[in-house]
Amino acid sequence: MQKQLLSGDEAVALAALDAGVALGTGYPGTPSTEILEAFAEAGGRAQWAPNEKVALEVGLGAAFAGARVLVTMKHVGVNVAADPLFTAAYTGVSGALVLLTADDPGMSSSQNEQDNRRYAVAAGLPMIEPSDSQEAYDFLQAAIALSERSHLPVLLRMTTRVCHSKTLVERRPPLPPSPPPTFERDIAARVMVPGYARPAHRRLRARLAEIQKENESSPLNLWRRGDTRLGIITCGITYEHVLEAAPTASVLRLGTIYPLPVELVQAFARSVERCLVIEEGDPFFVEQIRAAGIAVEGKPEMYRFGELSVERVRRILAGDVSPEPPPPRATPPRLCDACPYHPVYDTLRSLDCIVAGDIGCYTLGVMEPYRAMDTCVAMGASIGVGLGLRHVLPEAQARRVVSVIGDSTFVHTGVNGIVEMIYNPPPTGHVVIVLDNGTTAMTGQQEHAGTGRTLEHDAAGKFSIEGFARACGVPQVHVIDPVADPKGFEKLLVERLAASELALVVARRPCILAAADIRKWDEQIAEKAATCGAVCGGC
Repeated sequence: MQKQLLSGDEAVALAALDAGVALGTGYPGTPSTEILEAFAEAGGRAQWAPNEKVALEVGLGAAFAGARVLVTMKHVGVNVAADPLFTAAYTGVSGALVLLTADDPGMSSSQNEQDNRRYAVAAGLPMIEPSDSQEAYDFLQAAIALSERSHLPVLLRMTTRVCHSKTLVERRPPLPPSPPPTFERDIAARVMVPGYARPAHRRLRARLAEIQKENESSPLNLWRRGDTRLGIITCGITYEHVLEAAPTASVLRLGTIYPLPVELVQAFARSVERCLVIEEGDPFFVEQIRAAGIAVEGKPEMYRFGELSVERVRRILAGDVSPEPPPPRATPPRLCDACPYHPVYDTLRSLDCIVAGDIGCYTLGVMEPYRAMDTCVAMGASIGVGLGLRHVLPEAQARRVVSVIGDSTFVHTGVNGIVEMIYNPPPTGHVVIVLDNGTTAMTGQQEHAGTGRTLEHDAAGKFSIEGFARACGVPQVHVIDPVADPKGFEKLLVERLAASELALVVARRPCILAAADIRKWDEQIAEKAATCGAVCGGC
C-alpha cells in the first residue's frame, strides 16, 4: 500500500477505521483532539461527550456489548474518567476498549505535566506507547487485539510530539472483523458489589501476570543491538532523540509500558557495561526496574521537567547538570482583539473582583492588561472555588468574589457546581458568569452539548445553560451580550454583587473565530430540515 504522511493523531484515526472500531468518543483536549475529528472525516462514527467520565462510560457500555471502542482524552481528562476506569479493570470488557491518553510533557497547552504511565500501575491495566506515527497506527491495532484477547481495557499513551509530528505511515491489512454486538448477561462480571469485586480483583491480577509473560517477547518492544559499552532503555518519542544523540549505543525501546517485561530488561542490562534509562517525565521505568533488582542509571532530576530533545539527551549522556540555556522568548498568548471576553474582563478589573477562573480561552484574562483571574485549578473548579472563598472571607471581600466559566466547561463539570451552590449557598450569595461563545474555542472550535450540533456539525439536542440554572432553582438568571451592551453588563454585575442572592449571568456572544462557521453550519442544518420537511412532512 502507498505510504502516507500522517500525524500520530491521524494515524490512530486511520488505524481505528481499519480495525473496525464501531464507536469513537471523548472530550476535546490538546493534543488528542484531532483523533476523533479525523476518524469522523474518514467515515468512522465519532462523537463528543460532555466530559471524559461520560465518554468512558459510553465506551464501556459499547464494549460490554462486544464492540470495538476508542475513547480519547488528554492526560488531565483521565483524572475525570478515573472513577469508572479503575472499576472497568475489574469488570473487563466483552469486545475491545482502548483508552488513549495524550500526555503533554512541557505543558504546551495544559495546567500540569502529569505522567499518565502511573495510571497503568494504579488502575492495573496494560499500557503501550508508540514512538512515531507508524507505531501509532500499529499500536492502536495491537491494543485492540490485546483488549479482545485479555478482555481488559488497554491504555494507549501518546505525547504531544507523537500526536502532532508527521511521519510516513503504511496501512496494514485490516483486523479480522469482530462479531456483531450483542448483550449477554453476566451479573458476576459486570456488577461490582464487594462479593463480585473481590474475585474480580484476583482475576485481574492473573490476567496481568499473563500479559507480562507475553510482553517478554512482544514485537512492540525493540532491542537495537549496538556498542555494548552503553545501553539505553527508553520509550516513546525519546527513542527518536536517543537514536540521534547516541547512534552507536545499544537501545531497548519499550513499547509495552506496563506490565514491565522484567526478564527482557534484565537481559538487556546484563548485555551492556553501562545501562542508562532515558525517559520523559517521571522516573517511571527507573523505579520499576530498580524495584526488580536491576541496577540502572537514571537521569538527573533537572531533566524531569519539560520535554526532552536531542540536545538534552546528549547532556544526560554526558552527565551535564550545568544550567540549561533559557528557551527563546516567545510572545505570550492573549485574547483575540475582537474577543467577546474583553468587556467582561474590563468590568471585572474595574470592579476589583476576586475571580475564581476556569480552563479555556478565557483563562487568558489572567494576562495583561486585565490580570483579572485569581485562581485556575481544573475544569469546572471555578464555581466550587468561588463558593469556598465566599463561605469564609469577610463580607466585604466575599461580595467581590465571582466565578467565571466557559460554556463547554460548564457542560463538562460546571453543572455540579451549580447544584452545590443551590445546596450550600454562602450568606452573601454568589455570582457565576458563564462566558458563552458558542464553541469549545481553546481546542479549535469543537462542538459541545450546548451548541446544538454534533461533532460533524449536524443538528443535535441542545443543552440550555440558563434553562438548567432555572431548573436547579437559581433565583437570578440573566442572559446578556457584553459586546452589544457593555454598560448594561457592568450595571447588572454591580447589582448582583451587591445582592445576597445566587445569580448566574450568561455573557453570550459567538467566538470571533467561529462565528462565520457557526452561521454556515446553522444554515446547513436549516436547509436539511427544510428538505426533510418537504419530503416527509417534518420529523
